[in-house]
Amino acid sequence: MTDLHPITRLFGEAGWTMPPIPQAAHLVAYGQTLASVQSLPGVRVEAEAGADGIVAQIVVAAGVVVAQPIHLCLGLFERFGVQDIALTLTLERGAQATAWAHGLFATPDAVRHTMRAEIRLMEEAVLHHQETHWHGEAGDIVVRPRAQVHLERGARYLADFSLVHGRVGQLDVDYTVTVGEGAFTELTSRVYGFADDTIRLCERVALDGAGARGLVKSRVAVRDDARAEVIGVMEGNAAGARGHVDCMEIVRDRAVVSAVPEVRVRHPQAKVTHESAIGSVDGRQLETLMARGLAPDDAVDLIVRGMLT
Repeated sequence: MTDLHPITRLFGEAGWTMPPIPQAAHLVAYGQTLASVQSLPGVRVEAEAGADGIVAQIVVAAGVVVAQPIHLCLGLFERFGVQDIALTLTLERGAQATAWAHGLFATPDAVRHTMRAEIRLMEEAVLHHQETHWHGEAGDIVVRPRAQVHLERGARYLADFSLVHGRVGQLDVDYTVTVGEGAFTELTSRVYGFADDTIRLCERVALDGAGARGLVKSRVAVRDDARAEVIGVMEGNAAGARGHVDCMEIVRDRAVVSAVPEVRVRHPQAKVTHESAIGSVDGRQLETLMARGLAPDDAVDLIVRGMLT
């Protein structure tokens, strides 16, 4: 059960550099089929494929610092298909790891990808979670990632979701993070939609422990007839909790964006802030690039992609 040739081809089509998957702990799946699963000392990766999809579990042992990123490569290279993933990811006390998740969906005519993740970081554990998607150019794809993340005392969870190349299709992200005493989380989302793409980002952070800290940051751009709804929720529920929601969106043509930063404070010694900005590209930047010879559409696209990097 080791077939990395299709995922290698998909990385090439996306224009990405193939990561060193064979040397790292990893899970590779095409649709509902497992292609490769590998554990390493201190990192246990288990998965089963069944009628309802793929069920996977990853555990990083206490105190282990994982040298290479753990790779989750999920793809579909057929025109029609379904991929359902249920993932449990646990970092035991003091463990540190980086997880790289790649979603590669090359030529979808009718494709659905769902992810249900339960992530638990025990005391003082640290996880950097980077997720990047490429959906090709067809746009007939539905992607619904769901995650429940629990941070124990002193844990750190930094997550970055990016979908800025190819079509989005229908994207519906829903993450909830509960942050314990002295723990910290930062959630960053970057999405570029066009044509008739639809985007929904909903990210909630509950600062439940004393001294907990959190940041929710979204960068979304839409053009043509795309639609986007961005919801960032931050709750200050304990003494010394500090949180911030930062939404910045760019809209062009006939596209529509709504941004809803929600802040809730349930403890008198907690503080939560927010800022939200929706508008067009900066006029001075646009003039500068056009003066250097770029066409208007190319100049706008360059500015947008600069915001999303």
